[in-house]
Amino acid sequence: MSAIPTDLRYTKEHEYVKTTSDPAVVQIGITDYAQGELGDVVYVDLPKPGATLAKMAVFGTIEAVKAVSELFCPVAGTVVEGNPALEGDPALVNRDPYGAGWMIKLRVQNPAELRELLSAAQYSQQIGQ
Repeated sequence: MSAIPTDLRYTKEHEYVKTTSDPAVVQIGITDYAQGELGDVVYVDLPKPGATLAKMAVFGTIEAVKAVSELFCPVAGTVVEGNPALEGDPALVNRDPYGAGWMIKLRVQNPAELRELLSAAQYSQQIGQ
């Protein structure tokens, strides 16, 4: 059974959005369910700060031993920061997807888009938990 924190928002593509201390900036990563399906993560390719992303645009790739998957941006915005720890230890995504394994911080262009994302209950239903 995958962990699904109730204070986050989710996409059907298995990304999560977490609020930060700055109300205009969110933290984005993949869910516990997604990392479990991927298996051992060996590489993460992320955008540079300043990159502008459209809602549901591909913002990078995640490579596991058995698969390579695209990462989709849940909301439109500008990348503020990529997680530098993933360069040296991409398996942080497996060990702590909602904490140290985050991927990017994004300055949200349209906060209303956040309300369009799935709640924890909706995401749980989608993955059959």
